[in-house]
Amino acid sequence: MGKAKSEKAGTPSKTKSGASRPYPDFNLDDPKLPEEIDERALKSGGYPYDNKLKRKPYEEQLQALQLELIKLQDHVQAKRERVVVVFEGRDTSGKGGCISRILERINPRHSRAVALSKPTDAERGQWYFQRYVAHLPTRGDMVLFDRSWYNRAGVERVMGFCTEDETARFLRDAPEFEALLVRDNIHFFKIYLTVGREMQLKRFHERQHDPFKRWKVTDVDIAAIGKYDDYSRAEADMLRFTHTTISPWTVINANDQRRARLEAMRVLLSSLDYAEKDASAVGAIDPKLTESGADYLARAYPPS
Repeated sequence: MGKAKSEKAGTPSKTKSGASRPYPDFNLDDPKLPEEIDERALKSGGYPYDNKLKRKPYEEQLQALQLELIKLQDHVQAKRERVVVVFEGRDTSGKGGCISRILERINPRHSRAVALSKPTDAERGQWYFQRYVAHLPTRGDMVLFDRSWYNRAGVERVMGFCTEDETARFLRDAPEFEALLVRDNIHFFKIYLTVGREMQLKRFHERQHDPFKRWKVTDVDIAAIGKYDDYSRAEADMLRFTHTTISPWTVINANDQRRARLEAMRVLLSSLDYAEKDASAVGAIDPKLTESGADYLARAYPPS
């Protein structure tokens, strides 16, 4: 991957109201993160906690939840059920980290992550959902999508990789496609991770200057730095059209990745019954961090 262009990352653009975006001089290549961004990162986007979850309580809860996930997988195999979890969210929101912790302790023969690259020429000529259908689970398996068909409602729309008509058709068709999955008795979950603007900038900066994470920074990511508001509008439309009774969204504030990972596990474990379930180990979903797509939409994007 080529070197990130700081000029592109720092170019100011206009919001819908015409005001310049904050931090127009943010330089991804500068090894020093601006102090103002660092100080505001955790609380950005209305994050409800003043501090990140400490490592010890995190690891204790993680171990307990991973044990419950083993029980869940045993149940899914024994009952020949199917589980599909779609993870979506803003760039740097931690989708891969959530998926990795969920899969970490369970049998990889019956659980897997799916993270598709850009479509081939042949795939571009197919029905849009076709290449995703090929990765749906057989009986007894669990599949977690690290981004999914919702690329069309997010990055493809914002970056101009699809037309307005294609976006409109997708927003119309996605609920129908998902209803087919649910009616075929697939346990289907959609989890959306959101992060505040300053936290996203901080994470982009960390990735750019960490040799073990730099591979995550793509040209599309660089372009996304200046399109936070465009992604917000796409996010609102996605939730408005595709949060349905049969396939609802669950939104998790992921400014603290540790808390977000635990919340994602609790969403799955709280929603499914399985043998020897320990409700005290699963715990309660945190309403400060986790809400329905409809509630998030009403709070974050109230009617003007």
